[in-house]
Amino acid sequence: MRVAQWLRTAAVPSVSLAEVNPQPVVVGDIPVVFWRRLPPHQPGHVVDVARLLRQLHDLDPPTDLGLPELDPFVRLPERVSGSNVIDLARRDWILRRIDDLRVEWELLPDGLPQSVIHGDAWVGNVAVDVNGTAVLLDLERFSIGPPEWDLVSTAIKLGSFFWIRREEYKRFIDVYGSDVTYWPGYTLMRDTRELRMATFLVQRAGQDPRLTREALYRIDCLRGLHGVRPWRWTPSL
Repeated sequence: MRVAQWLRTAAVPSVSLAEVNPQPVVVGDIPVVFWRRLPPHQPGHVVDVARLLRQLHDLDPPTDLGLPELDPFVRLPERVSGSNVIDLARRDWILRRIDDLRVEWELLPDGLPQSVIHGDAWVGNVAVDVNGTAVLLDLERFSIGPPEWDLVSTAIKLGSFFWIRREEYKRFIDVYGSDVTYWPGYTLMRDTRELRMATFLVQRAGQDPRLTREALYRIDCLRGLHGVRPWRWTPSL
């Protein structure tokens, strides 16, 4: 709620709170927040993502929101520790990989100045209405951290999966003003983001067995069993 209010004050387009007072409304023991319904819309384009991220990252971090520091490994072990989708060998590999990446993260090179970051910035978290107005969605991962974390999500869509064309990525970096792939910390962030995407699908496959084949394929790509990037991961899963 407070992030949405701050974004409104800062003139960064985002999903907005409904005019209900007070908020949240407690129903039983559950706090419920009411949001304005979005008008007819479609997912954004990488250019919309770049433009919104540029606005967000340029803001002075607020001192009164209590935003946490970025934790790129939040919930990763829990996604796989109790999973019945992956075998023991894959589970052990993932847990070791998380530990290795944590150690590397402590030596993350300096990059752009720390800022408020979205945490899960991709076209699926941007809505564009019929007038072309783009707004940020899914504000729960806001934190303070390296802006590169928000940029990697689009960069790997070209370099790791070829989900976007080179021309689209060029437009992204032109609008944002920086290409994260030239930063020395890119490989570490890429590997961490890919692991998050793979383990998220492992978690989802626990409720939807139709995703199991793709989840295992993603893990095995990371293990080096399907050659080098770009891999044939199915988009939008």
